Amino acid sequence: MKKILKASALTIALSLSTQSYAAEFNFSSKIDNTAQTLVLFYSEDGKNTLFNSTNKQLNNQLQRAVESESFTGKYASVIELLAPFNSDFKRVLIVGTGEQEKLDKALIAKLGGNIHARLIANKTTTASIAFDSVKGAVNNSELAANFAHGANLRDHRFEKYKQKPSTNTVSYTIDVASTKQTRKQYTVLESIQAGVFLARDLTSEVATEMTPVDFANAAKELESLGVEITILEPKQLKELGMGALEAVGRGSQQGARLVVAHYKGSNDTPIALVGKGITFDSGGYSIKTGASIARMKSDMAGAAAVLGTVKAMALAKADKNVVAVMGMAANMVSQFAVAPGDVVRTAEGLSVEIVNTDAEGRLVLSDAMWYAREHFKPEIMIDVATLTGSKIRAVGNDYAAVFSDDDTLVSQLTFAGKNVNENLWRLPLGYKDTLSSDIADLKNIGSSGPGATTAASFLQHFADDTRWVHIDIAGNALATKGKDEISPGGTGFGVRLLSEWLLNN
Repeated sequence: MKKILKASALTIALSLSTQSYAAEFNFSSKIDNTAQTLVLFYSEDGKNTLFNSTNKQLNNQLQRAVESESFTGKYASVIELLAPFNSDFKRVLIVGTGEQEKLDKALIAKLGGNIHARLIANKTTTASIAFDSVKGAVNNSELAANFAHGANLRDHRFEKYKQKPSTNTVSYTIDVASTKQTRKQYTVLESIQAGVFLARDLTSEVATEMTPVDFANAAKELESLGVEITILEPKQLKELGMGALEAVGRGSQQGARLVVAHYKGSNDTPIALVGKGITFDSGGYSIKTGASIARMKSDMAGAAAVLGTVKAMALAKADKNVVAVMGMAANMVSQFAVAPGDVVRTAEGLSVEIVNTDAEGRLVLSDAMWYAREHFKPEIMIDVATLTGSKIRAVGNDYAAVFSDDDTLVSQLTFAGKNVNENLWRLPLGYKDTLSSDIADLKNIGSSGPGATTAASFLQHFADDTRWVHIDIAGNALATKGKDEISPGGTGFGVRLLSEWLLNN
C-alpha cells in the first residue's frame, strides 16, 4: 500500500509554523504518468537507465534536447522540455547529477531543494520523480529520502504576517528502488525536519512576539513528546548565583530565564547542548547602530537550534540522553540595565568586568554552561551561539566556526556537518591573557587579538574538565533569500548538524 508522507512534520508535533500548505511525498514503485511534470536524472557517467527508456518512449526527443544543449549531466544543470510530443506531461526536466560516485546525501538534498524551488516557480502542483535508477555514494533509498528532505526544507515558509501567504505546493510521487527502505529513511528525516522548522520559526518570529517568556512557553510544548522542561526565573537565577545571565536580562521588563529541555531516551551520561538565547540584542548601552540591529531578533538562534535538536531526538525516539540548556534574555537599555564598567559574578564564582554590554552572549552562556555541568554532569558539552561579528569576517556565512581542544569531537562534528550541508571551519583558541582585568577575574572582551577566538577562550573558563566544543553560528542564522535546501528567514542552522552527530556517534 502506498503511504503519503506529509512534508510538514508539524502534523505530528507542535510548532509555531503558520504554513497552511506543504509539499507531499509519495514513495512509489512506478512513475506517475498523470503528473504535470516528470523529472529525470542524467549522470556524467552515462549510466542513465530511466532516461534511456523514457527517451525511447518519446521518440528520441530527450536525446535531441541533450545534444542541442551540449548537456553533459554536470551536477545541478537542468534542461527543460515543454509539452513533449506523444506525452501527457506538460513539462519534463532533465537534471544533471554529476559523477555517480560523488553523489552523496548532502548533494542530493541541495538538488531536492533547488528542483522544488523551480517547480514552485513554474506553479507545478504534481511532479513524478524518476529516481529508481539513481545511484551514488550511498544507496538509492538514502538518496531518495534526502532528495525529499531537501525539497521539504526548501518548501518551509514563515508567512504569518503576510496578508496573502503563498498557497503554491507540490505533490510528489517518487519512483524508488525500495519503497519500504526509503520510507524508513525518510521517517527519521521527518523528525529532524520538525526540529529544523521549530528552530526556523522561533528565529523568524519578531522580537516583540518572541521574548524569553514566549520562548519558554514554546519549549513547554515539547512536554507532549516526553521532554522534561524546567524554567528558572530571575529570582531563582539570583538564588543560584547566576549573576551574569540575570544581569543581561535586567534591562528588560521580563528579565532573564534559564530554559532546560531534557530528553532522556537512554540512561547514558547526558550530552549537554547549550544555546545562547538573546531574543533581541540592542547592544545595551554599547548600542548597535546601522541596519544590523534589525536582524538582532535572530540572536537567539543558538537556543533555537539546541531546542530544535531535542525535539528531533524526541520525535525520532532516539536512544540518546540529551539536555538543552538555554540562557534567555533581551539585551535592552533601561535604568535597570547593566552599564559598561559594571562587574558581575558568575555561578562559576568568577567575576567579570563588563567592558562592552554588546558582548552579552558569552555572559548568558557562562552561567548556562555552569548549570549544565553542575546539574547534569554531561559527558560532552556543545554550545551554539550567534556570538561574534569576528567569526563572519574570518570564515563568512557559508561556514560556522568551531573551537575546541578535543580533536576527536571537532572531526566528528565537521564530518557530520559536511553530510548535511552545515559546514564547520576550525578556528584556534588562545589569547586568554587579553581577557585579564584590573578589578575582576575576567573582562568580557579581549583587549586585542581575533574577536571570535577571545570570545571562545572566555567560554573555555566555564567548561572545566568537560569535553567541550563551541560553535559560532553568527551569519548562519538568517537567510535573505532561498538557496539549495534553505528557505528565506531563519535557517535552523545546527539542528541537522547536531542530529546527524548524535544519531551516528
